[in-house]
Amino acid sequence: MFNGIIFNKGVVQNIVKYSKGLNLFVKSSIKVNKKDLGISISCDGVCLTLVSIKKNIKEFYLSNETIKRSKFSDIKKNDIINLELPMKYGQNISGHICQGHVDTVGVVNSIVKSQKSIVFDIGIQNKFKKDLIEKASILINGVSLTISKVTKKGFQIWVIPHTLKLTNLSKLKIKDKVNIEIDILSKYVKRYVKKN
Repeated sequence: MFNGIIFNKGVVQNIVKYSKGLNLFVKSSIKVNKKDLGISISCDGVCLTLVSIKKNIKEFYLSNETIKRSKFSDIKKNDIINLELPMKYGQNISGHICQGHVDTVGVVNSIVKSQKSIVFDIGIQNKFKKDLIEKASILINGVSLTISKVTKKGFQIWVIPHTLKLTNLSKLKIKDKVNIEIDILSKYVKRYVKKN
């Protein structure tokens, strides 16, 4: 589990592709050591297993299923990704409860500066729009944010300067893809209501 509060980023150093997946090598100062091998780390919102560490290079394995469901299908060398270590017992939840299970990939339709913040308009597939709720939490590239408005094509989010500084959201351009995890609590409540 994660909470979508990002303090670390990484830079993709190398990508090794196989028929059934790929290995991703990310340079980052995020604090892990050999005893942490096998832990899950949120990489742009995707829960990935840490398989090796060599100095500041962290290696992750992605299956074809993970690649298909995320924007990692377009990953390139030198891409910047948001990193988050798993939550620890007793840790404050400053964002919201996140699984690292990406629901879909969104596309940035527009970027508008409003005072010091940035408003991103993100489009998603129609079948996921039914789960969007205004003022609900949503995970974008591993960052916990709030849906400010549900639109015909998707939703809008406001990102404050502090979040822009700490994450790769500041690098987004129109037509860029983003990983999206819809709030797990709203999905579960909706499913429960439908069954009862």
